[in-house]
Amino acid sequence: MKKLKDILYRVAVEAVYGSTDININKLAFDSRKVNQNDVFIAIKGTVVDAHKFIPSVIDKGVSVIVCEDLPDNLNSKVVFVVVKDSQEALAIMADNFYGNPSEQLKLVGITGTNGKTTIATLLYNLFKKAGFKVGLLSTVKVLVNDQEYTATHTTPDSLAINGYLKEMVDNGVTHCFMEVSSHGIHQKRTKGLSFVGGVFTNLSHDHLDYHKNFAEYRDIKKSFFDELPKTAFALVNIDDKNGMVMLQNCEAKKYTYALKTIADYKAKILENQLGGLLLTINGNEVWSKLIGTFNAYNLLAIYAVADLLGVESIENLRILSELESVSGRFQYLISDNGVIAIVDYAHTPDALKNVLETISAVRTFNEKVITVVGCGGDRDKTKRPKMAHIATQLSNQVIFTSDNPRSENPQTIINDMEAGVEPQNFKKYLSIVDRKQAIKTAGAMAEKGDILLIAGKGHETYQEINGVRNHFDDFEIVTEILKELQK
Repeated sequence: MKKLKDILYRVAVEAVYGSTDININKLAFDSRKVNQNDVFIAIKGTVVDAHKFIPSVIDKGVSVIVCEDLPDNLNSKVVFVVVKDSQEALAIMADNFYGNPSEQLKLVGITGTNGKTTIATLLYNLFKKAGFKVGLLSTVKVLVNDQEYTATHTTPDSLAINGYLKEMVDNGVTHCFMEVSSHGIHQKRTKGLSFVGGVFTNLSHDHLDYHKNFAEYRDIKKSFFDELPKTAFALVNIDDKNGMVMLQNCEAKKYTYALKTIADYKAKILENQLGGLLLTINGNEVWSKLIGTFNAYNLLAIYAVADLLGVESIENLRILSELESVSGRFQYLISDNGVIAIVDYAHTPDALKNVLETISAVRTFNEKVITVVGCGGDRDKTKRPKMAHIATQLSNQVIFTSDNPRSENPQTIINDMEAGVEPQNFKKYLSIVDRKQAIKTAGAMAEKGDILLIAGKGHETYQEINGVRNHFDDFEIVTEILKELQK
C-alpha cells in the first residue's frame, strides 16, 4: 500500500480536504475501473469531463478524489485534493506511485511529424544487438526487453507509461526509447518523467484537427525540449527549419544532425537504390538495407543517439548496417512476376511526398508507379486535397480509397481528396471506396517492373468503420492479391 502524501509529492496542490496520511490502493482516471480505497483523478477531457462521475465513484468506495473543481457536497469519508491541472497531477502521481522508474533507466524521447516509429524501433534493435536490455514505447508495439504488448496510442496514458517503465526496471532494462507525440505532450502524459535525451526529426502538416494551427503544433513539440534537464541531450535535425526553434530556451546539451547543413552529425548519400543506401556518417562509410533520403535522416539520428549514449563508433556502424525496415515503413516485396509492392504508413502530405520522391529516386522511369491512398475520417480535413494533389503529381496512376473512415462517410472523404487534383491529372485517378478492391484493382493494373504503393495505414492491422475495428492488413492483402494474380 502507498501513502497518499507520498503520491502527491511534487504535485501543485491548491487545497486538501481531509488527511493525506492514509493508505491508498491504486490510481484511476476511468470511472469504470475504480475500486475500494482507490484514488480517482477527474480529468477534463476533450469530449467528456470526468468531474461528473465523482458521485458514482464515491458510491464505489474510492477514498480520494483529485479534481480541479470541488463538487457542491463533500463526503466526509473521502479526501478531496484540489489541483490546478488534473492531467499534470495524474502524470506526476503515476510517476510517484510506481517509484519514479524513469529515473532508474536511460529514457530517450523521439518527437516530430515523421520518423518517430522508425527511429525508436531501430534504436531498440541496435541496443538489443549491442547486448543491452532495452525497452520500447512506440505506435506499433510496447516491448519490455523481449516481452511484447500491443500499443493503442502513440504516447500511452501516464499510468500505462509508468507501469511499463516499472516493469522494465524490474526486468533489468537499462535503456528505453519512446515515441513522444504532440497529443501526449499537450495532455501532459510525459510530465514527471526523467529523460536523458530528446530527438527532433522534422515538422510538417499533421494533427491540425487537434491543434488550433501549425504554430501551436510546433510550440507543443518545443515544450518537450524546454523541459529537458541540463544533464540531458537535445538532438535536432537542422535541415528542418524548425530544428533550431526546438533548441531556443532549451537547457539540455545541444547537438545537431543534417544531410545538407554543417552539423555535429553529418551524413552524405553516396548511393540510393532499391537494394539500400550507401552513406558516409561523419566521414565513415556504411551500407544500409533501408531505402530513401528520409531513411538517411533516420539512420543518422539513430547513429547520433547511440553515440551520445556511449556505443563505440565501429560497433555502432556495424549494427546500423544490419538494421532492417520497421513494419509498415517502406516495407516492400517483389512478386514472382516482377511487380514491386511497397506498404508505407505515409498519412500526411509530407510523408507521402517523401515516399513518392524516394520511389522516383530509385526507379528507371520505364515502369509505372501506381498509388493506392486514402485519408482518415474524423481527422484533419485540410490535408485531404493536399495528399491527393501530391499522389497524382508524383504517380502514373492513383486510386483514392478508404483509410480508417471512422464515423465519416468514406465517399465524402474521397470527394474532399478529389478537390486537390489539378485538371491535367484528372485522367490519372479513379476512386474505389472498398480498400481491398482498390488494392486488387491496382494489382491487376500492374505489369512486370511496376511499383505499387499502398499508403496510409502501414503497420495497422485493422480498418475502423463506425466504431468497429475489422481485421485489415495492407501488407497481408497485397501479398495475397499478387499471389492470386500470378496464378
